[in-house]
Amino acid sequence: MPGAGDVFLLDDTVPLTATIEASQNLQSHTEYIIRVQRGVSSDNSWQVIRRYSDFDALNSGLMTCGVALPLPPKKLIGNMDREFIAERQRGLQTYLDRITQHPLLCSCLSVKRFLDPNSYSTNYTEIALQQVSMFFRSDPKWEVQEPLKDMGWRIRKKYFMVKNKEQPKEKYLLSWVDLGPDKFLSDKDLQSTLKLLSSCSVPLVFSSVSESSVLLIRPFSESGSLRDHICKVKPREMFLKKYYSPKKSQGLDLPHIRLYGRTILETLSLLHGAGLFYGHLHCGNVLLEDSGCRLLDLENGVLGVPSVLRPAFTQFRKINSSESVDVFSFGVLLYEMTYGRPPDSVPVVQFTDVPHSAVAPVLQSLLSTEACKFGMPSVSALLQTPQTKACVRVLQVPSRLKEALKTAKESLERRLHEEQRLLHQHRRLTRAQSHHCSDEERKRRKLLARKVLSCHWPALPPPPPSPCGCCNCEIMADSFGLPPQDFKWPHLATPMNNFWRRHCIQCIRKVFTALHFFHILLCYSLIPKLIQSIFPSKFYT
Repeated sequence: MPGAGDVFLLDDTVPLTATIEASQNLQSHTEYIIRVQRGVSSDNSWQVIRRYSDFDALNSGLMTCGVALPLPPKKLIGNMDREFIAERQRGLQTYLDRITQHPLLCSCLSVKRFLDPNSYSTNYTEIALQQVSMFFRSDPKWEVQEPLKDMGWRIRKKYFMVKNKEQPKEKYLLSWVDLGPDKFLSDKDLQSTLKLLSSCSVPLVFSSVSESSVLLIRPFSESGSLRDHICKVKPREMFLKKYYSPKKSQGLDLPHIRLYGRTILETLSLLHGAGLFYGHLHCGNVLLEDSGCRLLDLENGVLGVPSVLRPAFTQFRKINSSESVDVFSFGVLLYEMTYGRPPDSVPVVQFTDVPHSAVAPVLQSLLSTEACKFGMPSVSALLQTPQTKACVRVLQVPSRLKEALKTAKESLERRLHEEQRLLHQHRRLTRAQSHHCSDEERKRRKLLARKVLSCHWPALPPPPPSPCGCCNCEIMADSFGLPPQDFKWPHLATPMNNFWRRHCIQCIRKVFTALHFFHILLCYSLIPKLIQSIFPSKFYT
């Protein structure tokens, strides 16, 4: 299991898989041994032991967020029977598969702690409160009003409503986040980039960079995000409760899709032109305003935190740059604005019942099988459409900072390429193993083996009689303790086909006679006497 010292280096978006390997009965309960694996490497795996009561506690916590999953029921009498335990184990495996494969549940802290307690034992709310308190001691004009529990999906990011004593009527949102595995800028360059990004998004009132985390304060908007608007929920509610199974979600009309799409593409073009990288575009990071929308959390890319869509775009080797990641993310966002829900899987095989025909070709160019296989269009190409064409301003970046951003971007993409390579290698190996073990392939190999034997291994002539009048096969069978019917010449000669063709049967008979003689010497311990008779005693005394 990963150690606690590696907690800040973990990529929380790498999927966990869980398999119940066995169960063991103790005096009053049954324990289930679960093999958990992070990513595709079997080396990065560990075991956890859980009781049914642990599964029940996890399920109760998820049910408070409105999540209903098929957990096997409790049983008071006969719960130690072998058949019942086997049936329950199958049900618990189905339960684990559901939570590890669901895009929202797999990122939930309670699920992570259930499967990987060592890496997720830290109380991040406590750490955030400690650092916020230290900051407020140095700047007493700020005051915490309330923590916003589980407002977002990110485990290592916490939100607080704060108040400026000099402006008591204004509402501000404080966010504390751990630096991620893709943070490659120095603290000085990171601070400069945060100021630069503030002009492209909701302006930061304050930002503070420490050794392992960042504290940001910006104005709070009651209108909420684009996803809040689509799902018809309040922005302060818990993340799972809002988005797991929204009851009133609805797509947008075409004018709003065009307005928001144009604004988002212009912002992406501005970032890419300045050498900045984002990688975190989704409906939850789009803030709605009266005049349009703005992108949130533009700093996530330079903070090195992983994207919520990373498990999706790492599947495709052509999505291998920060620009193509943003375009792919825009395709998922456009789908959600159109249909009122994210796509079930990517690539999308068929776009059925598209509410707006003008959006269909754009979705086809972004989320189809061909697009994911051969590459994404550029932002500039998407901006060439009449609905999205607009004047795009230029962001001025100092040359020294531009070089630092270029180096960080290359390092970020290098890690993405390596992850895609390992995933591609794993999928090829999995497909090969699956094909090799299939019934159809086994039949094909058997048929091929029969054809090879019939072509290259012709029937051999019967063995000639030995001088003593008995069959050579019977002599050899007797020498090696085998029944005569199991020791026939063709059977023995089959692995030595080339040798059989080069030598006559009489030569092989002589070899077998010599072997039989040597076997008799071994049986009667005559080898020492034979050596003594051949060599004088002076050679070995």
